[in-house]
Amino acid sequence: MMTRCEMNNPFVTNGYAGAEYFCDRVRETAALRELLLNENNVALISPRRLGKTDLIWHVFDDKEIRRKYHCFVVDIYATKNLGDLVNMLGKAVLDELRPKGRKVWEKFVNVVSSLRPEISFDINGMPTWSVGLGSINNPAVSLDEIFRFLEQADKPCLVAIDEFQQIIRYDDPTVEATIRTYVQRCTNAHFIFSGSQRHMMNEMFTSPSRPFYQAVSIMNLQPLDLDVYTDFCVNKFEVAGKHLEREVVAVLYERFEAITSYMHRVLNVLYSRTEKGSTCVPQMVDDAIDFLIRMSSDTYESLLYQMPEKQRMLFLAIAREGKATAVTGGRFINRHKLSSASSVTSALKGLLEKDFITVDRNVYGVYDRFFALWLNFKGLI
Repeated sequence: MMTRCEMNNPFVTNGYAGAEYFCDRVRETAALRELLLNENNVALISPRRLGKTDLIWHVFDDKEIRRKYHCFVVDIYATKNLGDLVNMLGKAVLDELRPKGRKVWEKFVNVVSSLRPEISFDINGMPTWSVGLGSINNPAVSLDEIFRFLEQADKPCLVAIDEFQQIIRYDDPTVEATIRTYVQRCTNAHFIFSGSQRHMMNEMFTSPSRPFYQAVSIMNLQPLDLDVYTDFCVNKFEVAGKHLEREVVAVLYERFEAITSYMHRVLNVLYSRTEKGSTCVPQMVDDAIDFLIRMSSDTYESLLYQMPEKQRMLFLAIAREGKATAVTGGRFINRHKLSSASSVTSALKGLLEKDFITVDRNVYGVYDRFFALWLNFKGLI
């Protein structure tokens, strides 16, 4: 985690860089901090790229939290099964403990005996997680060992599992109940389960038939307030002797529907293109966005043409609509010259699994806003 350092560009696009570069979230920070200090488990839900993970790091960077707890953040977005999850969790724990001294990390290394042969040591005797994906032979045993460490750790632990809804996609349907059982029994650790697929997260935590029903406090993260975000952006320009017209932020806020990551990426370019003493104006926005789109053009072209034909046709249809509803209905199918409701249903599943599209309250849209802009730029929609 990059903290308390001088950044060349204050619009950070690669993770949490400290409180100075973190915008607002005062109420959310206080609420999450209070829930954790009072030993609650939390489900943190919002669309991706809205700042969930940065909020978690921001709370974990709190002086009292750092003093009282071991804090671990594990992203399971790329995991496919329990073995992958255990691998990512073990690595996150060891990476966090390693700088805290031999007495701290050695206890963890000794507890995870099933993985001990996979942990290597450098010339200074520091441990490195060398477990490869797919190399955990008995993930159930290794998971038990990791939770045993959490229960026996010298300080209480806070564990944030990012993109938690991913476990629903595992082939093994018992993983959800297994993790719930371990969480319930582990009195020395409390958990943040963050997720970006709202319909999946809500189903996991609010359905009476699911293992995590009534097991957490639920927080829904909303977009940043426009005025607050504008003040933040203007201030960052002013500190560097540059100026930013407030209308620039308003334009980005509307175009990207207040999704922080996209706005930050454009502002990163605008900041670098604004000389000291000069003013960034709305007329500069389109060129900055075009620059970002062109930089990723080859990637988007490859992604598009690697899609199976029926998925590609549906993807373009959803992109054309912007926000698509009733996508298996006759009107949508006829309007976009798709083949049938059954083929749309199949293609829809594939696009959702690959995160090319998102769905919220039965409204579908292209997940990557820059991808959608590139499609328009290329005249494909």
